[in-house]
Amino acid sequence: MPLIPRLTPNRRAILLATWGLFIGLSLLLVTAGIVGTLVGIRAELKQLPTLVSGGITTAYYAGFLVGSWYALRALAQVGHIRVYAALASLLSAAVLVTGVYDSPLVWLAMRVITGISFAGLYVVAESWLNGLATNTFRGRLLAIYNVVTIGAYGAGQLMVFNFDARTLTGFAFAAMVASLAVIPVAISEQATTPPVETHKHISMRELARIVPTGVGTILLVGLAHGGLLGMAVIYATREGLSTGRVGVLVAVVQIGGMALTWPISAASDDLDRRIVGVVVTIAAIGMGFVMLTLEADSIWMIVVLFVIGGLSFPMYAIGGAYTNDWVSPEHTSAAASQLVTLYGLGAMVGPLLAAPFLDMLGSDGYAWSIIVFHAAVLVFLIYRIRAWHAPLTTKAWHDVSFHGRAFFVPATIVSMGVSGRKGSRVPEDPS
Repeated sequence: MPLIPRLTPNRRAILLATWGLFIGLSLLLVTAGIVGTLVGIRAELKQLPTLVSGGITTAYYAGFLVGSWYALRALAQVGHIRVYAALASLLSAAVLVTGVYDSPLVWLAMRVITGISFAGLYVVAESWLNGLATNTFRGRLLAIYNVVTIGAYGAGQLMVFNFDARTLTGFAFAAMVASLAVIPVAISEQATTPPVETHKHISMRELARIVPTGVGTILLVGLAHGGLLGMAVIYATREGLSTGRVGVLVAVVQIGGMALTWPISAASDDLDRRIVGVVVTIAAIGMGFVMLTLEADSIWMIVVLFVIGGLSFPMYAIGGAYTNDWVSPEHTSAAASQLVTLYGLGAMVGPLLAAPFLDMLGSDGYAWSIIVFHAAVLVFLIYRIRAWHAPLTTKAWHDVSFHGRAFFVPATIVSMGVSGRKGSRVPEDPS
């Protein structure tokens, strides 16, 4: 019952092949954390309407739709590393332009370009990782990916107290970090990417037919994360918190995701990923209700948002790993592109749907948006479990990891409560 799985030669080879990618991504997500928070604060300092501020956030996710489409096609032509380098350079330029101009229209346009860049980078990273991973290690490898990206994004948010959102300094620093992110990927001698010639297209409709649970989960998780992150800065700023405290409040959501992604994703490698998703989503909803009883400047609010982030962010890794459990190896890049598109679509709509909660319910509206959006994920997962039943685990007890055993009792209770009719395990059966 090892706490950390044994590093087999195959797993060691995977980590050696991706270390440059992980370091580069961490630098890029530091950039994202700095810029996303500074733009949100600057929008509030200009006293923009909630809908406009939400629209700027939405513009970022709108770029996902274009970026995921472009990256998949570029991968087939020039490969992972060249696409990564080009998108990192584009991101650096967009960040500089955002800082130079004090115009909501320019910010909106640059946030679209930033979204294009990050969507493409996520497609590169996820197709790279899924192309190298196996089902028994996929959840853990994607957990490492999530820890790197979420933690780095949170670290970037913590840096904002060093900068004035109204000046260029913070944006110039973020652009410099983005430029440095090209180096580890470009110079890594051990970098190994999946062969692009084996990649085949898979339509959204076909992906939904093969694995409806993964498609629906990623879309709804994107909705939940868009509201959770897109409105966090606005909520904290309206509560009168200082720039540094705003950065801390938003960053703890990401840091929580970094802290809990590994154990939750590791458990999903050993148990039915959907059941694990139900357990953590119920817990996230419960923490949302706790949030309703707290003041924004309370230390307990930081703790609660840490836990909410820790429970919510692993859901993307669970949905992505579940999807790639079912698609064939030649479809991994296309599936990664479609998942990023779905996540971006949900995250694009999330801030627009969360904004009315804040306008109508005031401070409590942010917590209620978290509750409602995660409830949607919960209801969908319960529906899918009842539509198609699978064993809680197919592993012998001595092969189940420490994290899987920790989740076993609550997962068993949930499984007994929501399971419906039984079905075969091929295919997932979208009916």
